[in-house]
Amino acid sequence: MKEMTDRQKQLYNFIASYIKKHSYPPTIREIAENYSISVKGAHDHITALRKKGFLKQIDKRPRTMGLTHTNPADSEDLMEIPILGSVAAGVPILAEENFDGNIVLHRSMLKKSKKYFALRVKGDSMSGAGILEGDTAIIEKQSTVRNGEIAVAVMDEAVTLKRFYKESSRIRLQAENPAYKPMYSQDVKVLGRLFTIIRSY
Repeated sequence: MKEMTDRQKQLYNFIASYIKKHSYPPTIREIAENYSISVKGAHDHITALRKKGFLKQIDKRPRTMGLTHTNPADSEDLMEIPILGSVAAGVPILAEENFDGNIVLHRSMLKKSKKYFALRVKGDSMSGAGILEGDTAIIEKQSTVRNGEIAVAVMDEAVTLKRFYKESSRIRLQAENPAYKPMYSQDVKVLGRLFTIIRSY
């Protein structure tokens, strides 16, 4: 089975998530609208995914597309990552560790040895790093990060997404928007490192 391109992985993940949520697949027009591409462009990607063996089309009617599971291992190609509420990319908000569904990603997009969780982004303090309100942040679960990495951190019982710096006597959580001042504390707990951002267009 040939590898997917990055764009094909995005479309495949969208289709898999859509099927899981609605119990039926999206139309090609819905796929095109989600990624702001032409219907022909979406159709070409779907055709390529079928040829590579990742999708099947039962007939020519709408909503008859499906994921292929030609062997037991195929069903393990998708990984469900729990969405655990929201994270502030602005003023910290209370950490509501509420399970809020799953986001489905292809395992080829993730590291085999790591554990992940997802948080929905609120606020615009990380806009300079291309992280916007409404994005879903995929977080690599770990308790330490290197200076300059973007971390999910708990400070004063609030969860925030900021660039992490360890200084001589304190931790600095730095925004990527000049409208926000750095936050300082000696008591910061790191929950994980930003792995990637998922955005719906």
